[in-house]
Amino acid sequence: MKHLIGGISSAGRALPDVAGQGFSVLRSQGPWLWDSLGERYLDTAMGFGATMLGHAHPQVVEAVCQAVGNGPMPSFAHAQEEQAAAALARFTGPLSQVVFVNTGSEAVHLASRVARAATGRRQLAKFAAGYDGWFDAVAFGNAGGGDATMAGPRPRQGDLWLLRYNDFDDAERLFRDCPDLAAVIVEPVLANAGCVPPAPGYLKHLSDVAHRHGALIILDEVLMGFRLQAGLAGTMLGAEADIATVGKAIGSGMPVAAVLGKPEVMAVFTDGRATRAGTYNGAPPACAAVIATLAQLQQQDYPALLATGETTRERIVQAFADHGQAVCSSGYGTVFSLWPGSQAPANYAQATALADPHWAGRLHAALRAQKVMSMPFVYGRSYLTFAHGQAELDTLVQAYWQAAAALAQPG
Repeated sequence: MKHLIGGISSAGRALPDVAGQGFSVLRSQGPWLWDSLGERYLDTAMGFGATMLGHAHPQVVEAVCQAVGNGPMPSFAHAQEEQAAAALARFTGPLSQVVFVNTGSEAVHLASRVARAATGRRQLAKFAAGYDGWFDAVAFGNAGGGDATMAGPRPRQGDLWLLRYNDFDDAERLFRDCPDLAAVIVEPVLANAGCVPPAPGYLKHLSDVAHRHGALIILDEVLMGFRLQAGLAGTMLGAEADIATVGKAIGSGMPVAAVLGKPEVMAVFTDGRATRAGTYNGAPPACAAVIATLAQLQQQDYPALLATGETTRERIVQAFADHGQAVCSSGYGTVFSLWPGSQAPANYAQATALADPHWAGRLHAALRAQKVMSMPFVYGRSYLTFAHGQAELDTLVQAYWQAAAALAQPG
């Protein structure tokens, strides 16, 4: 009997057996994974976006090891905590005040507390089909669930309401349905529903509507932060945030996340309207990872990586066309999804129409046979990082070409 339930601690790690063979990672480095049999795979899941530098980046590993050697949990304030906060704030404009936590779910939970304390209101809204963590307060309306379709009256669970992503009119209707919202939790890209990007002007429109009604904008950047630029993706795409949550890429795989906010909003912590706690919040290894990671990301050429990634997406789509299959892609050069069809989705309704679990499962199995690891889910994503050089991208495209050939066969 296994003692670890299902053999995993997070449901996102579940993988199907392929040819009767399971998959377990022995180690990871750069863009590569090695399984328990010693086989090497090119990785496109990349810790679900938890690194932009590749697995086990040497400078980050060295900094973390030094922090652990100096004592991983001193209980009291330590110098690297402020250094990490200052390093992060350099990339986030007016969101200059920082609280570190350990996971993205914690960050969203704390950001919600900040918004309620700052506005004196209780109710929140989030996108239908969005994912803002697994805590009960926001684990509602996720992609694949019935509420996400918003087929009837506006879905609500307790103090949480849903709104439609990329629907300009629904932003106005939301505040008619609930005029006293504390905040709207905004994912700049509907990533967990297949990397659906915002329509031009949508994030600015939503920000303006919320602010006009006295609500704050919580920009949930746990997944997208530092993926399109060295900073927040949402501000790049037009959102005007009061609070933001970041995680994943800021720590290169270490368990660290943060809440960022404008000084007047984050004052709720200093004047006693809100509390924060957590034994491991801002622990030295996490702060060392943030400092080392941001130092590396500041030196990277994001436009070049995005351009190379866009070319890779086009080559993958062409690989399927070479085998008579229409496939399209949504997202960006550093994170994207593939769909069986000729037109990428612009909203969740279109994404559900394209979603094909059987096709997604066959694609995962075919890529795995080519020694490429991918997310096997219908709304899965591919992540490209600064560790994916041209040789690795060529290998990836060739693997997709072989996978397209396999999917062209009946099955």
